[in-house]
Amino acid sequence: MRELRHVVPAVVAAFCLTTGAAVAGTLDDVKAKGFIQAGVNGDLFGFAKPDEKGVWRGLDVDTARAVAAAVFADADKIKYTPLTAKTRFTALQSGEIDVLTRNATQTLSRDTDLGLDFTQVNYYDGQGFLVPKQLGVTSATQLDGASVCVLPGTTTEQNVADYFRVQKMKMNPVVIENTAELAKAFFAGRCDCMTSDASQLAGIRAVAPTPADYVLLPEIISKEPLAPAVRHGDNQWKDIVNYSVLAMIEAEELGITSANIDEMMASTDPKIQRFLGVSPGNGKALGLDEKWAYNIIKQVGNYAEVFERNVGVKTPLMLERGLNALWTNGGLMYSPPFK
Repeated sequence: MRELRHVVPAVVAAFCLTTGAAVAGTLDDVKAKGFIQAGVNGDLFGFAKPDEKGVWRGLDVDTARAVAAAVFADADKIKYTPLTAKTRFTALQSGEIDVLTRNATQTLSRDTDLGLDFTQVNYYDGQGFLVPKQLGVTSATQLDGASVCVLPGTTTEQNVADYFRVQKMKMNPVVIENTAELAKAFFAGRCDCMTSDASQLAGIRAVAPTPADYVLLPEIISKEPLAPAVRHGDNQWKDIVNYSVLAMIEAEELGITSANIDEMMASTDPKIQRFLGVSPGNGKALGLDEKWAYNIIKQVGNYAEVFERNVGVKTPLMLERGLNALWTNGGLMYSPPFK
């Protein structure tokens, strides 16, 4: 027993050290390879999709670029891994990607069973229904007996089943794993309606052969807080991803944009000085350069800029800010103090 008292603490200490090394150190890993590997949708217009020149565009893409700007002072030091709804969490768990920015809903089971940590929400959403205008349907309550296109392995699949059950309606699910193939099936008439996050439906409608032929029904049947995710246990990396998103929100509230940020460096406002790294401290706390937030806003923009250029009212998605407005404008976007 005397030997065990000496051996067990040593074993426990060794286990803790090796476990810590296994789960912590994403920042060191990405610095060593010189880029961040981000998991994205890959075929969702407005959120993550290469343009005609092969350049990745979208709100989730810009979220990942903000992290790269914070870490490397270069938003382009990033590579993208297109993932399906079914493979996205496995890719993160296995270490294939460093961060998941793929319109993923934070839920209790994903936070716990899957061993993931979600960061600040970058888009507040809810599940809706897209139907052909010629169907003549004006409400989801008229969809009894409908065939419904839905992605597997999503909160969407369970939500729509629950909704039809509560409404005492029947549905015939058409389950296809890939978003692009599911959209093709819907446009080809294989199902009466398509259900997903409302923002995703807007993105799919935007690339339809004739977008005006499709209607988003008014019902929103769930809460879908979409947020980046990282592996559980690496607190420093979670902080970096979390505050990269929050920096864009805070910049909008402070009135800092990619266009005026250099002028704002001369501000005498203590909040702005701390935020931009003129007054040091925040960078050191995260293990980053003091100009990390400056680099995000200069290269990627504040949250309003990111929202409007990717999914806003002047884009094909034509989305209002809604819940994604600042808290001062009736929305849910709210940042803790940067100090």
